[in-house]
Amino acid sequence: MKLLIVNHSCTVSVAQQFYAEVEQQTGWEITIVVPSNWQDEYGNVRKVERWKDFKGQLVSLPVWKSGSVPLHSYRSFFLKFLRDLNPDFIYLHQEPYALVTLQVYLANFLTIRKPIGFFTWQNILKRYPIPFRQMEQWVLNHTDVMFPGSHSAEAVMREKGFAGQSVLLPSGIDPGIYYPRSHTQNAEILIGYVGRIVEQKGLKTLLLALKEIESLPWRLMMIGSGEFEPEFDEIAQALNLSDRIEKLGFVPFTETPIYLSRLDILVLPSETRASWKEQFGRVIIEAMACGTPVIGSDSGEIPHLIRATGGGIVFPEGNAIAFSQALQKLILDAEVRSNFAEAGRQSVLRNYTNALLARHFAETIKNRVRFDSETQRSGVQSFPTR
Repeated sequence: MKLLIVNHSCTVSVAQQFYAEVEQQTGWEITIVVPSNWQDEYGNVRKVERWKDFKGQLVSLPVWKSGSVPLHSYRSFFLKFLRDLNPDFIYLHQEPYALVTLQVYLANFLTIRKPIGFFTWQNILKRYPIPFRQMEQWVLNHTDVMFPGSHSAEAVMREKGFAGQSVLLPSGIDPGIYYPRSHTQNAEILIGYVGRIVEQKGLKTLLLALKEIESLPWRLMMIGSGEFEPEFDEIAQALNLSDRIEKLGFVPFTETPIYLSRLDILVLPSETRASWKEQFGRVIIEAMACGTPVIGSDSGEIPHLIRATGGGIVFPEGNAIAFSQALQKLILDAEVRSNFAEAGRQSVLRNYTNALLARHFAETIKNRVRFDSETQRSGVQSFPTR
């Protein structure tokens, strides 16, 4: 079977890891299309590299509006490409309102009309302006399978009228990369934050919570960078916490598991805004896989993830007192930390590995392709007409 993937994220080789897992499990011929000129958030054009275990085709094509997730599109009509490749299933790891999604959907509709699906993280109901609202609706009406990253994202698409098949596809981890490392236990509890340093991640609330427990033995490690750094530093200095904070900046993904294993507690205090709330919190399952308990706010998918795994504590977003109480509980009780760590790790290994998610993904596609073939043989038009 032939599977076509269109995913701008796969300009970063590690994003191809999931498809390499699908490839290994199924033996399918997988082709991934990526932009050849994709700009990252710093304006640098990424060099497209292959993940070491991915054996399929990696096709890089130039795009217009490079760096814009919703507005980029390929400098190709995809008509000849689809006819020549003739995939059995087309999967766009793109939002349904994105130009590139419409572009590939239209090419499929005008040529081979094979089963097709998209991925979504949308967890806030938004009514987009014309013509994006119409574009999104057309995509929804011509989708065979939707792959939402969370239950809230699925609910948003249902609210927008999608009535077809939906299969949850959350983020996953490779347990061969994310696992506990041995390290020397320090006298101070090491609290860590890993992610973008931006205001909506609740980092001011983090500092206020730490001020409440400044008499306890802790240190804070910050991994990441972002526009909120200057203000974060000012607040930390005003609260006399600067000397207890270590800032590492950007850390390559290959090294992140090492630091996650060193942490005693990972925090993710995200705070919902009018146009944003935490979509998933991938670092939560990464930390748990490394044997680290988590404290997170109740923004977006965070509380569902922490409660489903049993790997930590949830506090009301923006509530520095409740946050400090959760921190105090874990700082003072090593057994509680250990229990959360073990529960979280076992749950992640059962439910959030790339191998498991790849199997569900592949089974969904195989069943859809089989259904499409049987429908065609029976003489019934299978392409969605909703």
